[in-house]
Amino acid sequence: MACDLWLVPLVDVLCHSPDNPFAEELALYDKVLGEAGLPPVPVFAYTPGLSGDVAPVAGFDYDALHFLRRAYLLKICGLEVTPVDELGGDYEQLLEMFEATAKESHLVWHYDHAGAYVPVDFAVPLADEELLDGGGPLGSAQGLLRELEFVAPSIGIDPANPPAAPVPPAGPTALEEPAAPVAYGDDPFARERHVWLGLHAAATRCLGQGSMIVFS
Repeated sequence: MACDLWLVPLVDVLCHSPDNPFAEELALYDKVLGEAGLPPVPVFAYTPGLSGDVAPVAGFDYDALHFLRRAYLLKICGLEVTPVDELGGDYEQLLEMFEATAKESHLVWHYDHAGAYVPVDFAVPLADEELLDGGGPLGSAQGLLRELEFVAPSIGIDPANPPAAPVPPAGPTALEEPAAPVAYGDDPFARERHVWLGLHAAATRCLGQGSMIVFS
């Protein structure tokens, strides 16, 4: 099944519009951030060249995302990061054994098909009953970027000089639709690297442009 990442520009022409399709989500995120003693989701003034258009930034299969999450959990728990051909029950066992660690990870504790990362820096994902009933935990783009940089060397990526990001999907993919085919090559961590590059592109553009990342 396909997972799409979209960038939603946090500009006033979108966020302050009465037709803003993300108004309810942003109000909920502001509520959760405020309860945690954090500032609200930032909204930036319109500047030439920046619009309120929502655009895809990356896409991959859920399985590939779980491969990267597995690598991160192994690394953060001090275990050897080894490639595997299939996840099997390996990833589920890691989640059960290191549940507390998983819930502190912006990369791992996030719904596959929904939810968002916002450009506000906080240590661990935020969640309350309303979030968990809907889009899932709220992640920090800064926190996601730190975790990507942490796991990068274990899958053969120099976080200071990563390869070019994959081309984003041309348009939305349905939940049951497979992601666009990828020629992974022979690298044993090819799937992890593909997802890493997509997430890294999303996080860096999120912070550079003043956007939020939305999973769909």
